[in-house]
Amino acid sequence: MNNCKIHIGEMIRRECLRQQRGATWLAARLYCNRVNIYKIYSKRSIDTDLLYRISIALDHDFFADISRGLTQRP
Repeated sequence: MNNCKIHIGEMIRRECLRQQRGATWLAARLYCNRVNIYKIYSKRSIDTDLLYRISIALDHDFFADISRGLTQRP
């Protein structure tokens, strides 16, 4: 999957912006430091357990977004 166009950190960052939620807000819900949130934003992929927790915190199904990306490939 080296040619993967999905950048999950960017997807999470955009959803936070859409909801007008800052890194500090998300960090509090994930019980971590806001610096860790900025690290997540920079990652192309993350652990599924962490993605699940982020999905719950933001009330957004990132797994569905990824799945749609797979079905919309050329």
